[in-house]
Formats: sequence, C-alpha cells, structure tokens
Amino acid sequence: MADTSSENKSRGEVAYQKLLTAIKQGELKPGARVREVEIAERFGISRTPVRDAIRRLESDGLLIHVARQGAVIKELSDREVIELYETREVLEGTAALFATRHISEAEITELEDLNDIMLENAEDAIKAAAANRLFHQALYQAANNRYLIDALNALTNAMTLLGGTTLNKPERITLAHAEHKEIIAGIRDKNAEAAEQAARKHIRHAQRMRMRMIREAQVANC
Repeated sequence: MADTSSENKSRGEVAYQKLLTAIKQGELKPGARVREVEIAERFGISRTPVRDAIRRLESDGLLIHVARQGAVIKELSDREVIELYETREVLEGTAALFATRHISEAEITELEDLNDIMLENAEDAIKAAAANRLFHQALYQAANNRYLIDALNALTNAMTLLGGTTLNKPERITLAHAEHKEIIAGIRDKNAEAAEQAARKHIRHAQRMRMRMIREAQVANC
C-alpha cells in the first residue's frame, strides 16, 4: 500500500521549490498575488501541495496574507532591507571565521575558481551573479556548522525578495572579486579576525549598492 503521507510531502516539496524558484527568478514579483488555482495549473500539480507550499512560504516570511487578496509576495521596506543586510553581515562574518578552522585546500581552490569565474563574466550580470551565489554557498559549507548554514540559507531565501543583483555593473564585479580575494586570503592564512572583517566589509559594500539601486528606482518612478 502506498504511503500517501510521504507522497503528499514529496509533492508539497516540489510545489515549494517551484514557487521559490519562480520568486527567485523574478517570475513572481513582490506585491503579486499568489492564487492557489493558478499556481496549480501553472505547475501541473494538485491544489493540496500548492496550499502546503503557500503556507510554508508564509512561514518563511516570503508571502503574507492580505485581507480580500489572499497570499501576496512580501514587499520589503527600506528598514527591512537594511536589517537583512545587517544580519547577513554578522552571519557571513561568522561563516568566514569558522571557515578558518575547518576549510580544506580543495574548498579554498573552489572558492578561488568561483571567484575567477565571476570576474570572467563581468559583462554578463546573470552569469556573474550565479557564480557569486555559488561562491557564498561554498563559503557557508566551509564553515562546517549546520545551524549557521541553515540560518544563512533562510536569509538567502529572504533576500530573493530584493529583486535584481547588485552585480549589474562591471566595476562592482571587479570590486567584489577583490573583496572575495581578501576573504580567501584571511581564511587560507587561518587569520580568523582578518577573514571575518573582510567578509563583513564585503556585505556592507553590497548593502550600500543595494540601497543606491533602490534610490535610483525611486527617482526613476517619480
């Protein structure tokens, strides 16, 4: 006899990942309504796993329930954007610090390769951003702390609400590449303070770029 409970959980996970990907890729934008029937038809799955996925995304803070509208993709205020980056600065600094204790030579090489791939794609923001995401994911794994990794992954999901990448200009990619090299150098030298401070500085610069992008969009819409 089939395990209906396990099957429903599996379908719910599929629905969750499909919805999360649609948000990450900008197919579903902040402020957009997420209608259960439309999502089920779009992904070719039943409404029950879609309902479960919507509840899970609400629990993650990516969706909110609005009266007379239902589930809506959350729009972040300026204060919430700043809080996200402040939290990310602390967590990524800690990840870099922990990495000095646990990282292997193979993992250092992976960080270097991903960083170079990002720079090689300086004229292609999408590819550069993909390499950048993989760089940071590799850094999290090198920290070798499951609770920190879970916290960083949850934060990464929340940051999908921010929209486009801050690596939208070649000069920003060049700067990010140099900052990544500082992080790697601190980790390779097992200099915990240098690695942590380099990672925190990198996120502060990303925050400034993000806020500038937000201001530019506000001016353009005036």
